[in-house]
Amino acid sequence: MNPYVLMILLSSLGLGTTLTFASSHWLLAWMGLEINTLAIVPLMAQHHHPRAVEATTKYFLTQATAAAMILFASSTNAWITGEWDMNNMSNPISSTMLMTALALKIGMAPMHFWMPEVLQGLDLLTGLILSTWQKLAPLALIIQIAPATNPLLLTTLGLLSTLVGGWGGLNQTQLRKILAYSSIAHMGWMIIILQYAPQLTLLALGTYIFMTSAAFLTLKTSSATKISTLSMVWSNNPTLVTTTALALLSLGGLPPLTGFMPKWLILQELTKQDLPLTATAMALAALLSLYFYLRLCYAMTLTISPNMTNSTTPWRTLTTQTSLPLSIFTTIALGLLPVTPAILMLTN
Repeated sequence: MNPYVLMILLSSLGLGTTLTFASSHWLLAWMGLEINTLAIVPLMAQHHHPRAVEATTKYFLTQATAAAMILFASSTNAWITGEWDMNNMSNPISSTMLMTALALKIGMAPMHFWMPEVLQGLDLLTGLILSTWQKLAPLALIIQIAPATNPLLLTTLGLLSTLVGGWGGLNQTQLRKILAYSSIAHMGWMIIILQYAPQLTLLALGTYIFMTSAAFLTLKTSSATKISTLSMVWSNNPTLVTTTALALLSLGGLPPLTGFMPKWLILQELTKQDLPLTATAMALAALLSLYFYLRLCYAMTLTISPNMTNSTTPWRTLTTQTSLPLSIFTTIALGLLPVTPAILMLTN
């Protein structure tokens, strides 16, 4: 892609998200979301492969549906209350419709069906943008309208997403689909705690972005898109395999890695709010996700001949890709747990 065009598209992505962050008027927020969608569409379709074009079409249709629902709900709210301000969401129908539309935008269960299919059709870098940056603007709106939303709806969305994210990833062999289900499960963790401690939602979002970036950049460095390809990476780059296994376990939420921090604090907060059943369900759903991360770790680090798959051995050439972003994200994904008290002081 032409670097000038790429620069315009990436700056439009930034502009759309910033516009939504800065807005207190529903029309402006909707405009930011639309700029965001239109900026990523050419990035998704840049390879002119039928699979990429199909993924782009699916993404565009779901995002357009969600945007139409947002516009409809905000105009209904403006019609009833007489103003377009985000803080005045007194109409329950409008707030429920808005929450549903934003959940469709970020791919939460039960509106998640587009997410694995779309991510599977993209290259790893565009998939990374879709899994991290594209979640920011809708989540900012969700955090703003959460106080006016039915708590039962938020709990249902959170629990369903965590269960579907864990359950759906169990049977997958494609790494991008596994990461899509991982994304759905993490969104569930963010939404379940939103009504009680919004600062923990932001903490979970931050750690999720770092861990997912580490996972995507690792897969890009090793050019792996299937589990069978992963089993051949260790002979090429043993150090990368070691750090990747730890990053995946961090995504699963195992101590003493970064990923344990948000899960631990969220479960603690749910127990404080006298919701032991919800906390138990979330912890059990996290075990489902942990299983498929362990599967990836097993394929990467514990399979040796003659148990290896029949995939072709990759060329052992030196990579020309920059490794600085990967090393930064991996370090953050592995080592932030000791600074939990400092983070708690900042968030309280």
